[in-house]
Amino acid sequence: MVQEYIFKQATEPWEFEQIHRLNYETFVEEIPQHQGNQDRRLVDLFHEQNTYFICLHNRELLGMLALRDQRPFSLDRKLENLDSYLPEAKSICEIRLLAFRKAVRHRELLRRLLYEAGQYMLTKGYDMAIISGLLEQQKLYRHLGFVPFGPIVGHDGAQFQPMYLTAEQYAQVRRPIVDVKARPGQAKPILLMPGPVEVSSTVRDVFFRSTLSHRWPEFIALHRQTRQRLCNLTGAHNVGIFMGSGTLANDAVAGQLSLLSERGLILTNGEFGERLLDHGHRFGLSFETVQLEWGQPFNLVEVERILENQPNIGWVWAVHCETSTGMINDLAGLKQICLKRKVRLCMDCVSSIGTIPVDLQDVYLASGVSGKGLCCYSGLSIVFCSAQWMPRDSRLPACLDVSNYVVSDGVPFTICSNLVAALHQALQELDFDARMQRICHYSRQLRNAMADIGLPPLVEESLCNPAVLTLCLNPSMDSGRIGEHLKRSGFLVSYGSKYLRRRNWIQICLMGSISEKNLQDIIVAFKALIRDGIPA
Repeated sequence: MVQEYIFKQATEPWEFEQIHRLNYETFVEEIPQHQGNQDRRLVDLFHEQNTYFICLHNRELLGMLALRDQRPFSLDRKLENLDSYLPEAKSICEIRLLAFRKAVRHRELLRRLLYEAGQYMLTKGYDMAIISGLLEQQKLYRHLGFVPFGPIVGHDGAQFQPMYLTAEQYAQVRRPIVDVKARPGQAKPILLMPGPVEVSSTVRDVFFRSTLSHRWPEFIALHRQTRQRLCNLTGAHNVGIFMGSGTLANDAVAGQLSLLSERGLILTNGEFGERLLDHGHRFGLSFETVQLEWGQPFNLVEVERILENQPNIGWVWAVHCETSTGMINDLAGLKQICLKRKVRLCMDCVSSIGTIPVDLQDVYLASGVSGKGLCCYSGLSIVFCSAQWMPRDSRLPACLDVSNYVVSDGVPFTICSNLVAALHQALQELDFDARMQRICHYSRQLRNAMADIGLPPLVEESLCNPAVLTLCLNPSMDSGRIGEHLKRSGFLVSYGSKYLRRRNWIQICLMGSISEKNLQDIIVAFKALIRDGIPA
């Protein structure tokens, strides 16, 4: 079964508050390094400069450690002339405040916390780490490859051995926690595309566990829980999980619409709306269209007028977040119109689920995917429906018949258990309100920075998904060359799609797990390219 532990970089105020509490419990009450206080709360001296990695269980902090790369280190204060003890290194970080609650001090949790921090250290390119190792834990630190140096520091009851670890020493560790040979000398690229997106280390860990048969009871239970989490997130009555992409999910929607006798209405104001037209034609659907310029919002008065004048229209199909432009189309307004006229509403929610609020109550069918805003791997297509079951019809291919996926246990055909388990883990980790706040905060910074250099996003803030910013470059700039240069610099933005290249557009997306530092780095890099031009 999927573990209920979450390992991540601390980002939320409630996480930091618990860090201060655990800091007090560990380094005041258990290890008497600091004076006590009535609040039983200890804010580290370097708190604003620390990057914390934490272990959580049901929003309770179980363990933590902090990384910091700014001098003076805490060891600089304890050991005079620190550098004289250390081998030569280009980039050093200090590991501090390693602590777990007494009830959960076991090797596996420590290993997974160190793995999360180790991945981050790889991306930063550190070639040495230093620590003040508690004397009682010397065997553990030596096992990880740390080498003691200098005299013992501290005082009775709180004595520490300074230690260092270089990349070369770590490479000799018999069972390393992080594989430093996987990307020798190469920082991990920052994913700023609508997909694939960066996933957490716990999602990665779950994905690489043993594969289960789709007929085994433990997998069926996990699959059922995953479907329930998807329904809880969106308000949908039921959901089916397919093996495939968002295109397959929309094929399944089109297949269901082909069983209806009514004509339909497809609304489009971007690339993915136009793809709905293609789905409709391929399935021989009968429909009217409303086609607008890319980036223009739908006129709901006009939509209602069409439905009023053509009462034979029985369904409407549109995109919620038009990924090509970032435009959010008015789901609530479309629902109101369709409910009023008893018209079935279908939505492509591939890029909206997980990034903005999505309420699929009273939506007949909606498409989604496991990647993008759900911070998981691509490979699963998702179809939400407003009924507890859908009518079976032999006119549809079995693999596209939504009814096969939403009845009984919902596992009609072979499906990759690793992908389902990873999606379950990603949904378990999803703190949607905190994620929305973070995306909006990052998006505003990015908007302001791009406006400063004369590149405001295509869609205004009030109409745009904050996780998708489409930038219209000047004719003198080439989106392909800029995108390639950013790629070589370690930033993967979206620029290669034909519809982006034709329009000389670049997209910076905030759908995955990125940090404030990642954001500032891409802003600096992009501004430099625009200001100085692309180096030869």
